[in-house]
Amino acid sequence: MSHPLQNCSLFLIGMMGVGKTTVGQELAKQLNYRFFDTDNLIERVAGKPIPEIFATDGEEAFRKLESQVLGQLSAQTRSTIATGGGIILKAENWSYLRHGIVVWLDIPAPVLYHRLGADSSRPLLQTPDPLQTLQELCDRRRSLYAQADLHLTLSGAEPPEQVAEQILNELPKILKPKSKANTHLN
Repeated sequence: MSHPLQNCSLFLIGMMGVGKTTVGQELAKQLNYRFFDTDNLIERVAGKPIPEIFATDGEEAFRKLESQVLGQLSAQTRSTIATGGGIILKAENWSYLRHGIVVWLDIPAPVLYHRLGADSSRPLLQTPDPLQTLQELCDRRRSLYAQADLHLTLSGAEPPEQVAEQILNELPKILKPKSKANTHLN
């Protein structure tokens, strides 16, 4: 499959539970790219799971590790990178994200809540009303996510293969040259 990515990496952003890892793995497979998950790499670097990082070191320490990992990944080419939901909170991270194409996967908060269920590994959802917390996080982050190069609004029912295909179909629209001679990509 030929895409005009010119070895450019793809960074998937969006709320927790949106499917960045699953879709990222599928995209990497279809593009013959490497796949990285920033949360997995953070856990490896820290030597402990993310909930433990939050509990023992705090969110700020986690965000610092997140920026360090993203900074290293931004130098990669031909990679699909699933990021943590809050990676967009630090301006520094946007300088790293801009090393590739940023794709925002957007699913309504109630669907995310249903997907995440009783997932106790999500430190930011350990509140009396996780659905309200999710909605507030979505609302606060929306303008930051909106800085993405590509925005996909999803229902949450789409299989990862379909979402990956939708991304691949949309990429030429944001990448193709503006000249009239190249208006059709095959």
